[in-house]
Amino acid sequence: MKTTQLHFINGAWQDASPSLQVAPQLVLAFGDTALVGDSEIYEYLKGKFSNANIVLASTSGEILGNELFDETVAVTAIQFENTEIKAVETNFSEHENSFEVGKFLMNELLADDLTSVLVISDGGLINGSELVSGLNENKPEHVLVTGGLAGDAARFKQTFVGLNEVGSVGKIVAIGFYGSNIHVGHSSFGGWDEFGRERVVTKSEKNVLYELDNESALDLYKEYLGPYVDELPGSALLFPLSIKIDDENINLVRTILSIDEVEKSMTFAGNLPVGSKVRLMKANFDKLINASTDAATESLIEKKAPELAILISCVGRKLVLQERTVEEVEAARKIFGDATAITGFYSYGEISPFNPNTKCELHNQTMTITTFTETT
Repeated sequence: MKTTQLHFINGAWQDASPSLQVAPQLVLAFGDTALVGDSEIYEYLKGKFSNANIVLASTSGEILGNELFDETVAVTAIQFENTEIKAVETNFSEHENSFEVGKFLMNELLADDLTSVLVISDGGLINGSELVSGLNENKPEHVLVTGGLAGDAARFKQTFVGLNEVGSVGKIVAIGFYGSNIHVGHSSFGGWDEFGRERVVTKSEKNVLYELDNESALDLYKEYLGPYVDELPGSALLFPLSIKIDDENINLVRTILSIDEVEKSMTFAGNLPVGSKVRLMKANFDKLINASTDAATESLIEKKAPELAILISCVGRKLVLQERTVEEVEAARKIFGDATAITGFYSYGEISPFNPNTKCELHNQTMTITTFTETT
């Protein structure tokens, strides 16, 4: 595997890594919403990497090397030596629901030698839980699925994704990796502290929450927010929910995308089924940063540094950590070392199995890392 990285910053393109002679099959471009939707950005990349599949995604912050940026485009071009890839895309509007989107994408990629799938999805229209359920529906057990939902800074207005075209609303892209020469690691860690008593979801419709313990969930949430209540829905990123479904020993995290004062409801990035148990969560700065160290360590295969690492972290973590946000990127770099090419973005949701050998899940408020190493 060979990689080279470019960076569009302050209105100009820069080489972000040693310029190698790379003939990539895949180019990942993570950037500001306006830039990902700019035809000049796409045309430049298409001119430079004419034979590659170019995947664009809007972000809530770009990761390149061991640094964090805003309002830029971070580009990583990847040449695989012994691995076939296939990239497919669809639009949410072409399907009945998010579940059918996931099912369609997996069916498009399925083959006997499919090893893993990287999903880059719209982050506003899609229901992340349903998308992941669809991806899992016909997925062979050995196929790893990771990825994330595009971001839009902290605006929550619209997200852009594109495959071989300018980024636009409602697009979902999936990249399949084939063969035994590609080795993909993964991990996802949060680092938040739970507080308050456990409550039961008593009224919800998929990812829309109405009641906890037969009381208005929105009113209850506002009590906890205190001085942050006037900053909803953005301030809700500071206090996500921990959710336990069907008494499993797995706690997922859910964060709010929007609120409806008339309906007294909150819309989350993933589902909150009736009967599931939830607790509020708050930030622990050191634990958040340590979670990045843990995720990087767990993503290693045979404790060896990967050739490429894709870091997808939640916008909520960025809003909490503020000027310390870069520390979680630096923490991953310390584990991987200087030889690993690092890219990624801040997202509206992360996709990864909770543990090795478990099914893929939607996460919020985590640092999720996917690593790639190719053998001959």
